[in-house]
Amino acid sequence: MAGGQGGGVGVVRVGTLGAARITPTALIRPARQVPEVVVTAVAAREPARAREFADRHNIPVVHPTYEALIASPEIDAIYNPLPNGLHAPWTLRAIAAGKHVLCEKPFTSNEAEAAEVAEAASKAAGVVVMEAFHYRYHPLARRMLIAAGEIGELRHVEAALCFPLPRFSDIRYRFDLAGGATMDAGCYAINCIRMLGQGEPKVTAARAKLHGADVDRAMIADFRFPGGATGRIRASLWSAQPLRVSAKATGERGEMRVLNYLAPQAFSLLSIRTTEGRRWERVRGQGTTYTYQLRAFAGAVLRGEPVITSADDAVANMRQIDDVYRAAGLPPRGRQD
Repeated sequence: MAGGQGGGVGVVRVGTLGAARITPTALIRPARQVPEVVVTAVAAREPARAREFADRHNIPVVHPTYEALIASPEIDAIYNPLPNGLHAPWTLRAIAAGKHVLCEKPFTSNEAEAAEVAEAASKAAGVVVMEAFHYRYHPLARRMLIAAGEIGELRHVEAALCFPLPRFSDIRYRFDLAGGATMDAGCYAINCIRMLGQGEPKVTAARAKLHGADVDRAMIADFRFPGGATGRIRASLWSAQPLRVSAKATGERGEMRVLNYLAPQAFSLLSIRTTEGRRWERVRGQGTTYTYQLRAFAGAVLRGEPVITSADDAVANMRQIDDVYRAAGLPPRGRQD
């Protein structure tokens, strides 16, 4: 039984909504490394798919519907890896049922939905709602912040996440499910420059490459921070930049570069150049970014430990995403009331 915030020792029993491809990587395998988390149930739109998924991953309970899983008294927390456009409604239902939620990024379809979820989370005493920016919980992210402090006053920050996804039938290209490169890849890059920058930036320009009406397959966006520093993000699912996962911060005294801030367990390299010279560092950590994230989620649920990627922070990230789309002449995702 899970303890509440500050509730002491316990176990968080997690049910997963759907049988998404990310679930084994983000939840099931990490749970084997985090004794405080047990994956106990799954539900999917197709019951046969849920049963096959449960059998493959040794999940003991299959619920016939998402509603049944959320209502189960044997579940303490929900993992929500559903398509972007379904994040808000099912996270809201989970919060209403008193369940903790680990919700995949991007948090919702747009800022308005994120604000609604954040308000619900704030009113539900003791309920933890975390956006799954897993890289933020790895030691590399903390090292990036320390290193950024070594280069003096920030002048410019960049982040990129570009990878090839030529399967255009993928849901990430569907506007009705809140798809697009800025949603799927750009949300990481925006989160990264916000982490490294000082204060919330303003979008100054954005340029998109499209796949179909209103769906971006690539995006470049420029930003300006309150102190005058500039920023840029690059995101793509299909472009001339097939693979790029990097971050850079330039300050008055030097520059920091990071190769693969997203999955440092595979490989990463951090370099710092100042007037004193240049050095390189490797920050592997102990386990994957997802393991660190799940450990943090359990700590927040069981002991009230702080959540870096909170619902309130997700509102700010979604605001930037919406503004990038507007600057590129595209509509934000989801309903616009």
